[in-house]
Amino acid sequence: MSLKIRLARGGAKKRPYYRIVIADARSPRDGRFIEKVGTYDPMKPKEDPARISLEIEKIQAWLAKGAQPTDRVLRFLDAAGLAKRPARNNPEKGQPGKRALELAEARKHKATAAALVARGVEVDSPE
Repeated sequence: MSLKIRLARGGAKKRPYYRIVIADARSPRDGRFIEKVGTYDPMKPKEDPARISLEIEKIQAWLAKGAQPTDRVLRFLDAAGLAKRPARNNPEKGQPGKRALELAEARKHKATAAALVARGVEVDSPE
């Protein structure tokens, strides 16, 4: 049986509240779980210590048994010093896409043409 340490969503619409649970990897997100080991309330401010609560002893025991945390839970465990999250490298992050580059080029061309027209220079349209 493959075990996961993951989030199970609760709370009302647009007011999420998550339980950190140990569950079989095949069970649904909000379905059956083995044990509740913490909570996460994203509506609270980031500085609030009650935003994330973890039962450290239980989590360590489940990690020793082979339970695998999901990416989000691994962030929480790394912040608590229970597990190490490997650094990721995405050099393309933050780079504009092809369409954004085309729009920027068109905007630049339009601004240049407007500046030339303002100076009284005749400009041919690209279309």
